[in-house]
Amino acid sequence: MRGPLAAAVLATSLSIVALAAPQVHAQPVEDFYRGKRLTLTVGYGPGGGYDVFARLLARHIGRFIPGNPQVIVQNMPGAGSLIAANYLYSVAPKDGTAFGLFARDMPLLGLMGHNDKVQFDPRKFTWLGSSSNFADDAYVMIVRNDAPAKSIADMRRPGGPVMVLGGTADGATGGDVPRILQDALGLNMKLVLGYRDTAAVFLAMERGEVSGRTTDLSAIQSTRPDWLKPNGGYRLLVQFGRLTRHPSYPDVPTARELATTDSGRALIEFTETPLFTMARPFAAPPGIPAERAKTLQTAFLAAHRDRQYLDEAAKVGVYVNPVSAEEMARSIERMSRASPEIFEQVRKLLAPSKGGG
Repeated sequence: MRGPLAAAVLATSLSIVALAAPQVHAQPVEDFYRGKRLTLTVGYGPGGGYDVFARLLARHIGRFIPGNPQVIVQNMPGAGSLIAANYLYSVAPKDGTAFGLFARDMPLLGLMGHNDKVQFDPRKFTWLGSSSNFADDAYVMIVRNDAPAKSIADMRRPGGPVMVLGGTADGATGGDVPRILQDALGLNMKLVLGYRDTAAVFLAMERGEVSGRTTDLSAIQSTRPDWLKPNGGYRLLVQFGRLTRHPSYPDVPTARELATTDSGRALIEFTETPLFTMARPFAAPPGIPAERAKTLQTAFLAAHRDRQYLDEAAKVGVYVNPVSAEEMARSIERMSRASPEIFEQVRKLLAPSKGGG
């Protein structure tokens, strides 16, 4: 076929292809996810605050992903969620079917480069966002009423009682924050690490194995709400990750208030940064196809703004203040530009040789 007729046929064919192009580009994401099962790996065992957030999102995010895939939760506890972070970075499928939730300290741990067990660069994860920015939460030190120290003043007193706190591992917030507070505020305390997950630390507190721990206020409210009642048997001593005191606990001082030196205050302010933008950080492996990464990021924010999701979050007692993937990436980049002096101080303070599991 030659001449004018051939040219007309060719022009018509090109027009049809051009009109179909948007559908061709839009269809593969939906086709890929239809009938798929996505795995959400959470770096802690069942029953803790991270697990609550992971399972809550798993029940809703599939509605906002084209093709409406099923999402299942896989618990991978160990080393304060470092095992899960390493798995997501190096082992999990990089096709958009795997994502996860791990400790908010993991990006900082990766930036410091002092732990040879860290196998990831936090700047290369495919960040989806954070479920919370801590605006309505706080990271608190909670202790039994029969603990040897009744206040931060007691814990600071030279020769005073030693508070025994429990935690999971180095690199996890529950292992790092006590050391930060100990150094910045001059506290008499001993840290016992190696507990499997949040539920195990809470059980150790109930048994009297340890006097307390540091953890999210929301985690206590969602898993041990009776502890916060007037006769609940426990008390809060300090709030970390707060610019001001939490409105529900105006009598509990912030760590910033209690810092008495410039170096202590600088340490607190730097290490509080992850709480403000990545309190519950969700990430997928690096290198997944760009259109699927964008789909997951969009679905993540859509789920967190959905009325059904928010109503369920309120019922289980968790605070939701979503942070976008872009905001998280900017925060990590800002942390990476901190002074060598503050990085060195944190490296020494949180050196993994100090213990933990």
